[in-house]
Amino acid sequence: MPAYKYEKTGTWYCSFYYTDWQGERKRAVKRGFPTRREALEYERKFLQKSTADLDMKFESFVELYKEDMKNRIREHTWMTKNNMIESKLMPYFRNKKMSEINARDVIAWQNELMSKDFSATYLKSIHNQLSAIFNHAVRFYDLKSNPAAKVGSMGRKEATKEMLFWTKDEYLKFADYVMDKPTAFYAFEMLYWCGIRLGELLALIRSDFNFEKSTVSITKSYQRIGRKDVVTDPKTPKSIRTISMPDFLSEEMQEYLNSIYGLKENERIFQISKSYLHKTMTKGSKEQDVKRIRIHDLRHSHVSLLIDMGFSAVAIADRVGHESIDITYRYAHLFPTKQAEIANKLSIERG
Repeated sequence: MPAYKYEKTGTWYCSFYYTDWQGERKRAVKRGFPTRREALEYERKFLQKSTADLDMKFESFVELYKEDMKNRIREHTWMTKNNMIESKLMPYFRNKKMSEINARDVIAWQNELMSKDFSATYLKSIHNQLSAIFNHAVRFYDLKSNPAAKVGSMGRKEATKEMLFWTKDEYLKFADYVMDKPTAFYAFEMLYWCGIRLGELLALIRSDFNFEKSTVSITKSYQRIGRKDVVTDPKTPKSIRTISMPDFLSEEMQEYLNSIYGLKENERIFQISKSYLHKTMTKGSKEQDVKRIRIHDLRHSHVSLLIDMGFSAVAIADRVGHESIDITYRYAHLFPTKQAEIANKLSIERG
């Protein structure tokens, strides 16, 4: 593992050969190191990663993990995971070798975090991230076992949030309040009568609407990440769907689009922020004396309305883009019981 010095600049560089994942022998060169030691350290880490040598430090393996996983996860989700890794895992495990991290290390790390003022839900999320990194090493890089799984989790799973919703009458009272705020009014109309997610709403463009068929196509989602507008794929594959709009909503949206001057074909039609809608809901709820719910609860409200109208769980799951019908069955307490109807039909059958 030689290193070389540029006499003119006084800096060091390393030059070496390695075998890539396709079995091809290649040369790597890295320049600009202030010392020979740093040049050699770079070469050592590079070769460890290229051969998946688990004597590498946790910090180096996380770089591999990031390379493997980053493009498989939605950007805002990855930012949350990366922040957790850098702030809660690296300070403790950074310089430990992957092959030498054991259950005792994980227990000590857990005890340190549990001594801080973190919620039980957050503690569980942190542990799950550490376990995910070790699981990745077990599955793809031949680590013998996952020490985080051996220890077991800390904290607890987030309790299911209370499912709030507006009845149709409550929504209509609120809608009266926003009638004179066109952009907010049409945004809330789409959220309530179609049951779409906020990110799906904010990603909508003119060509997503087919007014001849009274449909809207959901094919993307919007987030504000790092002061940038980011449009990504929807939350899940099932989220890609075409929703039939009631005729009145189709007419409203056509009217709204015609009112937007200079709107470009691929320009988002709702260029408003989540906080603006939150503030509007807060003020409108108070003014109209209806209970305050969250923006996402408008989606619950739509599902509740469809259940009340007698639609099946399968039809509802298809409309709102639930990945699994099990998600729809979380609303089971709202579905009308069929027990009396079943008993009556059995009585008739028996004669």
